[in-house]
Amino acid sequence: MSASQKERDDAYENGGFIPGAENYPPKWEAAAQAFRDAIPSELDVSYGAAERQAYDLFFPEDEPKGLFAFVHGGYWKARSKSDWSHFATGALAHGFAAALVGYPLAPQARISEITASVSAGIAAAATKVDGPLRLAGHSAGGHLVARMAMPGVLSDDVAARVDRVMPISPLSDLRPFLDLSMNDVLQLDAAEAEAESPVLGDKRGEIDMLTVVGSQERPAFLDQNRWLAEAWDIEELILPGRHHFDIIDGLASKDTPVMRWLMA
Repeated sequence: MSASQKERDDAYENGGFIPGAENYPPKWEAAAQAFRDAIPSELDVSYGAAERQAYDLFFPEDEPKGLFAFVHGGYWKARSKSDWSHFATGALAHGFAAALVGYPLAPQARISEITASVSAGIAAAATKVDGPLRLAGHSAGGHLVARMAMPGVLSDDVAARVDRVMPISPLSDLRPFLDLSMNDVLQLDAAEAEAESPVLGDKRGEIDMLTVVGSQERPAFLDQNRWLAEAWDIEELILPGRHHFDIIDGLASKDTPVMRWLMA
């Protein structure tokens, strides 16, 4: 690998720049399992033919006020919905049901196909719960929920229920990924990178959006967040002291800046 290639790849490398990064995945997985064991739920509800086309749905104590859907990250090629169950805690505390939406991973699916899968998963979960839809996603999941806020991605009836969308550390311009080593797996070409880049399109005007990033994230993620905020003229929240792996912790509590905005 050339020095210039390593420099490009390192721009989107997170774990190597976060102290104790190796401790986060087992911590997430253990907390998610404990949450699933304790909360009323419908798990692995299929919404398509592929194994990963499934969602987990968690319920609050009383009749849900609406549905919160979370889409996980992992550069469209890693992780699973089941690693993040506990991040439904904040939404449940506000009386919302919560859907953790899974999707097929690259290279078995192209990013455009993953976008279509997430749209189908959110639509399927939305049939189970009435009321408004609030969406959040992290990293690649931030890209995917931003895509859900664009015209023509969700069906009209589902899109009409979405009133708040929060991309967290989103990947909003996919063109830099054409030159990364991980594109051997993603298999992006120029046309798909452009079509799948929220910064090159429009959002539906009636949706409230807040894009969130941690002040301690890699410069590339600070850029990606800012690019989305500028392209869509939406508010940008930079959380002090947060990095790419702990930026989503606010979803797991009721009274945090991200949950106060999402559930306002």
